[in-house]
Amino acid sequence: MALNDSLNSPKSPLAAPAVLDLIGNTPMIQVTRLDTGPCALFLKLESQNPGGSIKDRIGRSMIDGAERRGELKPGGTVVEATAGNTGLGLALVARAKGYRVVLVVPDKMSTEKVLHLKALGAEVNLTRSDVGKGHPEYYQDAAARLAAEIP
Repeated sequence: MALNDSLNSPKSPLAAPAVLDLIGNTPMIQVTRLDTGPCALFLKLESQNPGGSIKDRIGRSMIDGAERRGELKPGGTVVEATAGNTGLGLALVARAKGYRVVLVVPDKMSTEKVLHLKALGAEVNLTRSDVGKGHPEYYQDAAARLAAEIP
């Protein structure tokens, strides 16, 4: 099969109706150049999720779960403390579903990641990274306080 044939096959759509339809629908490849014994070994390419990591799945699961439990309603706000890719996944999913997203991150987070979060539509609150749990400016404590204050 030629490359163009695989790109045009029904299993590999060139376009999806919504970004959420792409989460988890990542390609798999079979490992054929290693001795896998009697097993067939496949690799799921989670880096091909829209946000670039498996954390897109986690973000979707968190948002879907909050909706099912009635904790997140239309027009609601997602508030989360994050120091990594979970925030990217949450921002991607929550904004696609129309929610406001407020992420609280330590100030040691890279400028690139903060800009990425903002580009996805998240409001980013930087907190001090030189304080520990229990301090009002610790990112997890600050997020808990914001979550209690924001309807």
